[in-house]
Amino acid sequence: MNFFDLHLGPSFLAALAIIAGAFVSEDAATITAATLAAASVLDARVSFVSAVAGLWVGDLGVYGAVRWWRARAGKTRWFSQAADSLKRDFTMARGDWPLALSRFFPGTRLPAYVSAGLNRMPFARYAAITGITAVLWTAVVFAAIWIFPAQAETARERAAYLGFAGLAAFVGLWLWKSQGKQLHGSLQKIWQKVMRWEFWPAWLFYTPVTAMCVWLGIRYRGISLPTIANLNQKNGGIIGESKMEILHELMKSSPASTARAWIVAAGSEEERLARIESILQMHELSFPFVLKPDTAQRGAGFRKVQSIEDARNYLKTVAESLVLQEYVAGPNEAGIFYYRFPGDAHGHIFGITRKRFPIVTGDGVHSLEALVEQDERARFLKKVYLMRLGTEANRIPVVGEKVRLVEAGNHCQGCIFEDGWDLHSEELRRALDEISQEIRGFHVGRFDVRYITDEELSRGRGFQIIELNGAASEATNIYDAKNSLWTAYRTLYRQWKLIYAIGSENRKRGAVPRTAFAVWQDWREFSARACDFPIAD
Repeated sequence: MNFFDLHLGPSFLAALAIIAGAFVSEDAATITAATLAAASVLDARVSFVSAVAGLWVGDLGVYGAVRWWRARAGKTRWFSQAADSLKRDFTMARGDWPLALSRFFPGTRLPAYVSAGLNRMPFARYAAITGITAVLWTAVVFAAIWIFPAQAETARERAAYLGFAGLAAFVGLWLWKSQGKQLHGSLQKIWQKVMRWEFWPAWLFYTPVTAMCVWLGIRYRGISLPTIANLNQKNGGIIGESKMEILHELMKSSPASTARAWIVAAGSEEERLARIESILQMHELSFPFVLKPDTAQRGAGFRKVQSIEDARNYLKTVAESLVLQEYVAGPNEAGIFYYRFPGDAHGHIFGITRKRFPIVTGDGVHSLEALVEQDERARFLKKVYLMRLGTEANRIPVVGEKVRLVEAGNHCQGCIFEDGWDLHSEELRRALDEISQEIRGFHVGRFDVRYITDEELSRGRGFQIIELNGAASEATNIYDAKNSLWTAYRTLYRQWKLIYAIGSENRKRGAVPRTAFAVWQDWREFSARACDFPIAD
């Protein structure tokens, strides 16, 4: 039978029905056409052409409607404003590839078609792209329908297979159209997180850094040289050092520049609570204040305590020695990575990090969880923020209410790090020189400081040291979103090279590095304890 002989009779009416059906549901019309062809009810050529025509005519109709709208836009102010608004909304869908791929991705076709019309894509190019993709999509559906009954031996089996195949294809396409947009969004988030390397898990990000340290250990003939980079800290500040011991030295040598702190030794809950109350009374310390484990890292267990009841609840979760420190409001915080070689009269600032504490602003409609999800950066750390917020995540802040998402100035806790080299000055370097030279055995690490204004900090005044971290600390300005992964690794290599070189110099002066096995044992011991630390503020 010749194809052109099919233009009259039931076949012709069926073809028109398929084309018309595509305006109601493209998927249903295409599946119906494929099923009719597979069951030999309708000629396969007629079915295929009808299905393609239904898709294509609809595509051309959208393009024509948008072009008509665009033509009218120039005649009235209202149409012009509406067209400009649509053009802005659909600008991301512009181009040949987005137009072609939109056929296969739910939620993207209408924006791509509208964009093509608004941006006056040549009709021939639009028709060619949509025509080709309509053929490809129809071929995929036809192939899926035809595969199932291909092995059927009887007409009855074939009909059963066709019914199942048609139903399965329709359900599959419905799920793809209804859930595909959500799936596409999830995949997009994963891809964005891959590209935003600052959010990579620690084991992945630090694998190359481990390789760097192995190489530097070979070059300087000692893998554990960083353990003697700072002679005043256990393991050089790699793991297990006491925050209180370091703060105690700073409070003795530089009291005006150090936030006051006291040790709360391990003991029963009541003994430690009594110790806290004694410190508050003896030193006239008011709320809020800070509690944190004496040997924690990366902000683990940090808690801003607002009342005695807060302190009591915290003590129930941490059994080991704690540091009680006065709360320094700031409002600004910076991390200043400093180093000085043994024997040198002066040190150097390696890097400065501005620490920005993320906030979300209430709109009176969305919950805190929704506001976090809407934030371009916060959504990548949604799990961290929601764990901290607890049931508060369901609260709807009033219009204009600002909610701070993190108190601890640590990247892994959700603080935003930005390069702060503009704060660098000779006055600031001299101020850190004076402080560090009073700490016998200290050579490299990061001063975490809170301060009021940039101007005062640059002059080397008006700051309070809340922590001094050792060799394991980082020049955290690498986490500025403007930095590339290559820049970050290059900076870390320079930093670790300095640490190994300082350790090597101390070895020449008689210091003995700890064994790698001993450091590993300390790390295991700390990791076991850290599992019990509460969520940081």
